Amino acid sequence: MDISPLQKARYSYQPKLPAVLRGNVDSIGIELGKPTEAVDDRAELRNIFKLSYGAPIATFVAKPNRGNRRPLVVGVILSGGQAPGGHNVIAGLFDGLKKGNPGSRLVGFSGGPSGLVDDLNVEITAELVEGYRNTGGFDIIGSGRTKIETPEQFEKALRTAKRHGLDAVVVIGGDDSNTNAALLAEFFKSRGEAISVIGAPKTIDGDLKNEYIEASFGFDTATKTYAELVGNIERDANSARKYWHFVKLMGRSASHITLEVALQTRPNVALVSEEIEAKGMTLTQVVDAVCDPIVRRADRGFNFGVVLVPEGLVEFVPEFKTLIAELNDLLAREAAAYAALSDDGARTAFVSGRLAPAARAVYDSLPGDIRRQLIMDRDPHGNVQVSRIETEKLLISMVENRLAAMKAAGTYRGTWSAQNHFFGYEGRCAFPSNFDADYCYSLGFAAFVLIANGLSGYLSSVRNLTAPAAEWVAGGIPLTMMMNLEKRHGEEKPVIRKALVGLDAAPFGVFAAARDEWAVETCYRYPGAIQYFGPDEVCNAVTETLRLESLKK
Repeated sequence: MDISPLQKARYSYQPKLPAVLRGNVDSIGIELGKPTEAVDDRAELRNIFKLSYGAPIATFVAKPNRGNRRPLVVGVILSGGQAPGGHNVIAGLFDGLKKGNPGSRLVGFSGGPSGLVDDLNVEITAELVEGYRNTGGFDIIGSGRTKIETPEQFEKALRTAKRHGLDAVVVIGGDDSNTNAALLAEFFKSRGEAISVIGAPKTIDGDLKNEYIEASFGFDTATKTYAELVGNIERDANSARKYWHFVKLMGRSASHITLEVALQTRPNVALVSEEIEAKGMTLTQVVDAVCDPIVRRADRGFNFGVVLVPEGLVEFVPEFKTLIAELNDLLAREAAAYAALSDDGARTAFVSGRLAPAARAVYDSLPGDIRRQLIMDRDPHGNVQVSRIETEKLLISMVENRLAAMKAAGTYRGTWSAQNHFFGYEGRCAFPSNFDADYCYSLGFAAFVLIANGLSGYLSSVRNLTAPAAEWVAGGIPLTMMMNLEKRHGEEKPVIRKALVGLDAAPFGVFAAARDEWAVETCYRYPGAIQYFGPDEVCNAVTETLRLESLKK
């Protein structure tokens, strides 16, 4: 295979590990804390996870432990959307297994959770791993969004695990995938099977985190990739001086990506969904908030700028949130009747006629493309696929209409021209930054230690991430500890609670203190491309989000 010089160089990069995971595996012990509780709905979750609930936090410490030497057979799954560093989780897991016992084996299941159900397996060998170290993508075994949720699927997964003599299954995924991992762990325990299930915290969205999971892997690389692109657009805007660029950024349920990119690039406007919801802002008020800097900059002769829009914005605008909730319930409840309709006109009429009056008024007021996008196929969890909703185009249209009215009234004297962009897939499979390469490798190695010590229903954890890697703290966090109940497909389901942007947290506070200046002045920063070689402050810097959050500790 013909590879680029950078790819060749990245193959030889040696990821850094926490001190406790270096050296002889005989010296990696585990300390268990006190029983834990879920974040909410504790009684219900205790009943669902009768055998798993309340497990203690596990922390790795330096002490003798021959148990890490036992031979193991482990299965691994990549689940959900891609995130930079997934290949290094597998590499860290593989190296840990082989360091513990050369006879240990790693079996990959292709295409996500369905690979475990249908036994689509591939032996992960040293030769295979060598071709994927420190690279982006999930192509070593592929990924998928199928959930293991029916009794038949759970039974088939168990048969596959027993057929291969698996001691454990590692699920590399986000909040929904790791919720599924917790259910699989509970099922194996209920059948008396000593098959561990361990998760790894993946999502570029940055919303799988808490006190013990400081960051989901991929967020660092993805936001640095998007920040480079936004910085390039800012440079172009400042050069051409004739366009307002509306950039939608990935992140369906939280604005962490948008906030981080804003902190790195200092755009004129960055909308934060969580703030919009907290203030109860209507779509009209959101448009006002965008128009104000446009008018003020025009008064200074600056008829250009950059607006960042989080992918999931519409789910946080109150009238849209109500509309989407009704649509999700309606399309789940009347799925068969809706599926029988043959064209978009019939579908939109079907939906409009069954909505409550307030939701119908919002739905009918939207442009035809947006109405159609809101009723496209749901994701596997029954939710609207917000990445298909062209929110940036909706805002451009509404801003354009508002500015035209203001110009007619003599309150806007600028010129207006807009460009739209959506940055999402560009960041999901980028070459991982040094941070993500190190972090993911450590998560994979930590998963091996959790398995070797017989723990199940845990998420691999590496903390103290703003310190040098040698000072990172590795261990495992019980999956049930992060859960609550949410309505999915019209039913209450256990899910890992998403971590939204905290309006009282340091990252948002720094942004809020500076944005009025950014709105009017041209304060752009140009981060440039991710660097893999050079000074520490250039090639090993953490995200602004992680740096600012660490200051409170």
